This record gives sequence, C-alpha cells and structure tokens, in this order.
Amino acid sequence: MRTTCPLDCYDACSVIYDGKKLSGDKEHTFTNGHLCPNLHHYLNEPRIQNARFNGKEITNEEALNILYEKLKDSHDKKTLLFKSSGNFGYMQNITKEFFSKYGSTFTSGNLCDSGGEAGVIEGRGKNYSLTPSQIKKSKVVVVWGRNIDSTNSHLLEIIKDKILIVIDPVKTSLAKKADIHLQIKPRSDFELAMLFCRFAYMEQMEDEEWIAKHGSDFDYFLNFFRSYTVNQLLDSTEVVIEDFLTALMLIKDTPTSFLVGNGVSKYTNSNEILRAIDSFVAMLGYFGKEGCGVGFLGNSTLGYELPFSNYNVKTTPMATVDFGEFDLVFIQGANPANQMPNTNQVFDGLKKSKFVVYYGLFENQTSALADLVIPSVNFLAKQDVRFSYSHEFVGVMPKLKEEEFGVSEYNLTKYLLARFDYQNLEPKSKYIEKIIESNSNFENHYITSKSYDTLPYSEEDFHFEFIDDCEDDSELKDKEGLYLITPKYKYSLNSQFKTDSFVYINPSLGYQDSEDVKISSEYGELTLKVKISDDLREDSIMIYSGVDGVNKLTPSFLSLEGDGACFQEIKVKIERA
Repeated sequence: MRTTCPLDCYDACSVIYDGKKLSGDKEHTFTNGHLCPNLHHYLNEPRIQNARFNGKEITNEEALNILYEKLKDSHDKKTLLFKSSGNFGYMQNITKEFFSKYGSTFTSGNLCDSGGEAGVIEGRGKNYSLTPSQIKKSKVVVVWGRNIDSTNSHLLEIIKDKILIVIDPVKTSLAKKADIHLQIKPRSDFELAMLFCRFAYMEQMEDEEWIAKHGSDFDYFLNFFRSYTVNQLLDSTEVVIEDFLTALMLIKDTPTSFLVGNGVSKYTNSNEILRAIDSFVAMLGYFGKEGCGVGFLGNSTLGYELPFSNYNVKTTPMATVDFGEFDLVFIQGANPANQMPNTNQVFDGLKKSKFVVYYGLFENQTSALADLVIPSVNFLAKQDVRFSYSHEFVGVMPKLKEEEFGVSEYNLTKYLLARFDYQNLEPKSKYIEKIIESNSNFENHYITSKSYDTLPYSEEDFHFEFIDDCEDDSELKDKEGLYLITPKYKYSLNSQFKTDSFVYINPSLGYQDSEDVKISSEYGELTLKVKISDDLREDSIMIYSGVDGVNKLTPSFLSLEGDGACFQEIKVKIERA
C-alpha cells in the first residue's frame, strides 16, 4: 500500500506500508526505494495513547468536553492557536476552520524559513522549488548553508557526479566531499554574495540580454554592490581568495544549481541574504534556464486552490509569542518549549497561561507542561495529502489502518464546530479531491503539480527586482564571544526522534572530549559535554537543533522581514563547569 511520509522534510518520500513496517517506494523516481533513519524508526517511537488532564489519564471524549468547556468560558481574543508542522499533511490545517470562527489569535511567520522566503518573494515574486529534475541538468551544484547528507539525502545520488561547491562555516560531511569548500565566517553570507557580484562584474559575467528583458533596477544594484570594497568583503567573509576565484570560474557560463538552506535563514538579515544570493544568480541570467536557479524551501502549493488558508484573524509572530498573554493556548504539531528561541521566556509564558492544551503524537517538553493533553492519530490512520518544498510531486496519503487511540484533526474540528453551532465540515475526501484536482497531473501512481509543466521563471513576463539597499544594522560581529551554530542533526527532526547532547568545539579553544562546560548568553545557560572537532572554526561552537536546552541561549527577536526566528543572531561564552 502506497502512501507519503508526513515529516517536515525536503524529500517527502513515497512510502510502501505492508501492514507492519514502512519501506521506500522503488518505483518513485526520487525516493528510489530509500527512506531516512527517522522514518525507518517512526513506528517504533513511543506514542501518547491516553489523554490527560492535570496529570490524570482520561478518555478522549472527556478531553474534548474539557476543551469545549474551557473554550466556552474563555474570551475569544485571549485564545491562541499555535500550530506548526509536526505533520506536514495539508489537512492538519483544518483546525484553523474552527479557531478562525471562534476568533482566536493565530501565529505569523515560523521558526524555520519565513525570513529567507520574504527575501525570495521581494526579488522573484513567487518562491518556486528548484526540482531534482532540474538539478540533474546542472553541471555545477553550489550548496549554501545546507547539509544535504542530513536534511535532503535523496539528492546525494543526483549530485554525486556534479562539480560540488559547499559554502558553510562548518566543514560538514558534504563539504569534505566537495571540490571547493568556502568555510566562511558565520553571518557573512550577505557579504559573500556581494563579493561574488563584485568579481562577476569584473569578469563581465553579467547576462545583459536577460537583465534587459527580466531585470529591474540593475543600475542601482550595480552601484549598491560596488559600494562594498573587495578588501572589506574579504575581511568580513574570511574566505580563501584562491578557492573563491576557483569557485567563481567553475560557475561561469555553466549550468549551475544553488541549493540554499536554513543555515542562512537564522539571522535578522535573512531576507537580505536570500535576495543578495538571488541577485547574484539573476545577474548571471541563471533563472528560467535548464539546470540553473536557486532552490530555497519552495512553495509547492503554488497554483492550488487551498481551503483553510485565508482567514481574517489577528496574528502574533510565532518566534516571539508571549503565551502568558493568553488564557487558553492550543498547541498543535509543535514543541515550543524546546524549539522556540529564548525558551526560559517560553517556559514562563506557558506557566502563566491559564490553560495550555497540547495536541500531538509524542511526549516532549511541551506536553509535560500542558494542562490538557490530547493524543492525535498518526498519518497511516487518516486520509491526507502533502506537498514537498523541494520537488514537484504531490503525495497522496490514504487511510491505511485503524487506531484504537487518538483523535484526528478532522474529528476534533468537527466536534468543536458542532458544539459551538458553527457551520459543519464537508467530508474530508471532498476537500482532498478539490485540492488535488485544482492543479495536478496524473501519471500511473503519482501526481505532480501543473505549476512545473513549464520551467519556473522562464515566462516572458517574469520580472526580477535586484537588491539595492541593506537595512541590517546588527552589531553581532563586534561583540565578544563565540558564534553559536545550530544545524539539523542527521538522526532527528528538530526535537523528534534521537537528539544529540554535545557541544562541538574546535581543539584550539583548549577543552577536552567529554569535559563538562557551561555555555551562556544574555538569555540563559546550559551545561553540555564537549566533543572536539576540527570541522569547527575557532570563532564558533556548534550545538544541534533539538538538544534539550539549546534555545535557552538564543534570542527572542525577529528577522527584518517575514517574522522569522533568529537562532544564530547571538554570541556565547564558554567555561568549564
């Protein structure tokens, strides 16, 4: 029986379920029969099987009734829907149908890519994926702030014979295989993009015909990047000039894919970073051409008619929400007590809120704080559909089994709508059919988006706005301390599954393996054991996302655009514990 992985991941794998275990779909042209470690162990993860109220197990019916009573007694404007993507199936959004009618506050932005995507939209207007079929046509692949080994493993087969350039402050496993690794200083991605522009212009690499046809404000852009001196940019990035020039020459007049990850989207200026990278690529005329372009967590729902997407509700930024301002907080598919920045503040807010509801599959730091816990059902026990942010396939997720515990999002929403005498739902299958039929191609067992029938950005009327200004006034580079880098861990997904428990430190800092150290910032502190690694720069330490307590160190302010989190906009101190 064929289905699709629900995890919030680039690959969105096609999956075969035989009634007992999950395996890769060998017929799928991208999955090719392989699954990541997380999905291999998905069915072995302990689940929440019973609802709880104030620590006491209750029935699901009792839990739903308690939720209704608490909502009935709450002021609508003092309730919050905090929904993330623990399950990436689109029908998980159906809960918005109730909470919008009720009048709850929603969150804006996210903890992942919203700052970077804002920059993509500023330049391109729409954020299309750079699909594997296009990456296959590249001769050079530039991986920028993205460790494909950990987050996008199915691309490894596609890029294995390409010329590979990796841009990352960490010598990742992928960087060790690369032809060129530019181990830039943290938070210098914008300056590196400007350096590329400066040298590309010196080498007369700009595509004047493409710019004249599709570009806007190129003269302003030219003056803008020339306002940065080469020496200034080299000092900021600390790249090896010989490696940089080699990388530039490899890119020149060659079909090149730029695969940009969330490593560049964890700073306040993430929109400017993405727009600067896009502007360099646009300068070369590499949008709308086979085997070329920039891929950054694309919006694969483009062209689809989507329910549960446009509501006139009050919003508050997810990355800085104060839970203590709300009488009732409904948390779905999320673990803010681990994943939100400045988690000391998050803990305080959750404790101040009068009533916290956790709705999900697994126990975590947030469920431990909740007043009411409602178990969900997993993706095999409900019908859904999902989109990928890196390829054109649309994944069908049929209901393949029954579960004796848990409540689906559809049934929870249906119950609340009925109790409050709101308009009822259509059958779930009808929503899914409408979504799929609105913009899909059908071939054999698989569905693809019609939005990729033509090469994105190849349209005659495509218009690109070059960057010509910079609002970033961060003083982080002038502060004392070590840069904190928080990448994804290969064997976990944010706080799910097997998380790490170390701080990785360059040997030059004088610490020993397994030594306990205290890491501190102005927001908090934690103690971890050391792992010495030559892969780190001397000015940086690395703690994987999902490590319990890492976000005690991270700042609670927003990106310049997009209401994004800024996990790496911080320097930390380290000392022996």
